[in-house]
Amino acid sequence: MSDSALVRLLAHRRAMIGAAAVLLMLAAGVLAPSLAPYSYSTQSLTQRLQPPGPAHWLGTDGFGRDVLSRVMWGSRVSLQIGFAATALSLVVGTVLGGAAGYFGRAADHAIMRVADAFLSVPALFLILVVVALFGASLLNTALVIALVTWAPAARVVRAECLALRTRDFVHAAVALGAGHARILGRHLLLNALPVIVVQASLMLGQTILIESGLSYLGLGAQPPLPSWGNMVVEGRQFLASAWWIAAFPGLAIFFTVLGFNLFGDGLRDAFDPALRGAS
Repeated sequence: MSDSALVRLLAHRRAMIGAAAVLLMLAAGVLAPSLAPYSYSTQSLTQRLQPPGPAHWLGTDGFGRDVLSRVMWGSRVSLQIGFAATALSLVVGTVLGGAAGYFGRAADHAIMRVADAFLSVPALFLILVVVALFGASLLNTALVIALVTWAPAARVVRAECLALRTRDFVHAAVALGAGHARILGRHLLLNALPVIVVQASLMLGQTILIESGLSYLGLGAQPPLPSWGNMVVEGRQFLASAWWIAAFPGLAIFFTVLGFNLFGDGLRDAFDPALRGAS
């Protein structure tokens, strides 16, 4: 990132608010083993459904487990899956989208038709097929999310590479005899990096939402390991009498996704000078 772009990002108030929310959730997940007041799996039937108070700041769930501890550990699980799925999705989408944009013609047609096929199949159907074949686990959850999110990333990278390949520096590299791998990697994808970074920040919020939805359906992290999604579904039956069980993990999802989206908007504005006035 150039110095001017960094200055614009630091001056972007909404982006800094989003970054603060994301860093708070990251810190909660990373430091959960040492900061969580209780184990996420410790049960106490005598303490079940306790409202928020001095002993349990966010209350307890139907098994007497501390909600604050489980929200912190849920941050660890949800963000791990979110980052892993986003990284895998971006690697696949960047490679395929870059190849489609650079080579064009047959390669572009073949890759984009595959992307169209993935976009046309309902995401839930793909998810159910993978889980039925390979079972539910954190790794499979990350793979499933990457499977349903790589196509939009490929489209964004392809569009950027299509615009870059007509630039003079690419024609100069071709004239100097640079190979396809060097042109694609050093001249196209490297210059498309700002767009890829912005796409990554926006995709992180999307993957966390997908992971939460999978956990809500019982296809993500498996109990007793907490994730925000399965905490919400566990609290569903107590909404009338113990609202805090579902409310606090739901708020964690909301603020984390909002944080990633605000930060992504700030990155987009910082990298695109045309949007500086709008920010």
